[in-house]
Amino acid sequence: MARDVNRLGIVGTGVMGAGIAQIAAQAGLNVVLFDKNEGAAKKARDGLKATFDKLVGKGKISRQSAEVAMSHLSVVESLSALADCDLVIEAIVENLGIKQALFAELEAIVARECILATNTSSLSVTSIAASLICPERVAGFHFFNPVPLMKVIEVIGGIDTDEAVVDTLLKLASRIGHTGVRAQDTPGFIVNHAGRAYSTEGLKILEERVAPTEDIDRILREEAGFRMGPLELFDLTGLDVSHPAMEAIFTQFYHDPRYRPSYISRQMLKGNRLGRKTGVGFYRYEKGQKVDVPTPQPVPDITDLPPVWVGCDDADLYTHVASLLASLGGRVEQTDSPSEEALCLLLPFGDDAVSASAYFGTDPERTLCLDALMGLERHRTLMVTPVTRHKMRDAAHALLASDGTRVTVIRDSVGFVSQRVLTAVVNLACDIAQREIATPTDIDNAVRLGLNYPHGPLAWGDALGPKRLLGILRRIHALTGDPRYRPSPWLRRRATLGVSLLHQSSGAR
Repeated sequence: MARDVNRLGIVGTGVMGAGIAQIAAQAGLNVVLFDKNEGAAKKARDGLKATFDKLVGKGKISRQSAEVAMSHLSVVESLSALADCDLVIEAIVENLGIKQALFAELEAIVARECILATNTSSLSVTSIAASLICPERVAGFHFFNPVPLMKVIEVIGGIDTDEAVVDTLLKLASRIGHTGVRAQDTPGFIVNHAGRAYSTEGLKILEERVAPTEDIDRILREEAGFRMGPLELFDLTGLDVSHPAMEAIFTQFYHDPRYRPSYISRQMLKGNRLGRKTGVGFYRYEKGQKVDVPTPQPVPDITDLPPVWVGCDDADLYTHVASLLASLGGRVEQTDSPSEEALCLLLPFGDDAVSASAYFGTDPERTLCLDALMGLERHRTLMVTPVTRHKMRDAAHALLASDGTRVTVIRDSVGFVSQRVLTAVVNLACDIAQREIATPTDIDNAVRLGLNYPHGPLAWGDALGPKRLLGILRRIHALTGDPRYRPSPWLRRRATLGVSLLHQSSGAR
């Protein structure tokens, strides 16, 4: 049964510890701050006073609320002063030995009923608790930075964790205004695990030189709806953080190709091109702002457009695209095969342009492909074959950009950019559900809130169509032979049955 937590101890008062203290104090908990570095806890409390004053000045909270929150914050000089806490959260360095030593020391100080929680983002909760006398009272309570704004907390039970401990932490998460999600003690938990698809697939597309950095990011922002592209996100986080995390999860899953890192980020890490913190990463920065970013591809100036023949196996999609082209002034050929002068515009899912051209029987020199997975309202991605004539490329670009919608032309690639990344994101979320690391609902909540994706990945998969996504993965897998694209059983079974990706299995007896 979940218990109430009223007195909270926090060990480690850096950015994370102070953020946790802020929301806990605002929720009415009595918060006790300790840091082994002399003066650090007091500095954190002073910083929180400045934060509250700023919030008052912006009208976010009242002066009375700020004063009440500050009255709930106290600083202590020794661990022994945490003896009467209901819960102690550590937010110290990500080092297994140091965390184990701290928890052993705390176990000798606090009461038997006190919960010991770790804010670890990458270490095994089971390993942290393994040497304790009472490992059942240890759990992960993983916040995200900045704590007040990132409204999700992963609650992780180790092998020996008492369910009542997990329930208590989930209840506390709700009390402090966050969404608690229950996760199994596996590498990356939910959020850092699920985030591998977006980051590693973005790097894989860059490795293949499908498009330059800025075009990859632009497509995924404007077309797919992500707040940041994967490469600019690496620059924000810093490759000194992101690349080791990728390597750690790859290693912990015994080199499963699904999590394979990239030699590009490894080389950049070695060259100290870490991102914003060093002034150069995938982009260059001055005073934290991007500089020298290439402009989007200019729209060609074309006056004489060829007729357009559309190749598509989906009748409804064909009608939609043909109508769009006609509204843009295109002359659409309504014939079984293209004329000798026609621009051949194909709408494949999972194929590269060469394979699509062979399938539809078109001249590859006159062929381009259009990505229709995400609709064609916000952004349009065109893909050429290795031999597409410049005249045909420019004509397709000019026609599709004639209503002011941005068009990006990329080189030949299985699944364009958006198809590859979105199917990877959904497929990995399906694997997490298949492993029962978390419930489908908790997976979607954790990823949406922890990674700021436009939608939870499973609900997003439902909106895009599980059968279509399964077909894309099967085609990419067949063309590349790379097992990173193998479809998850969770996706395959639900697509076959025609049920939601959020549907949980009926339990076996």
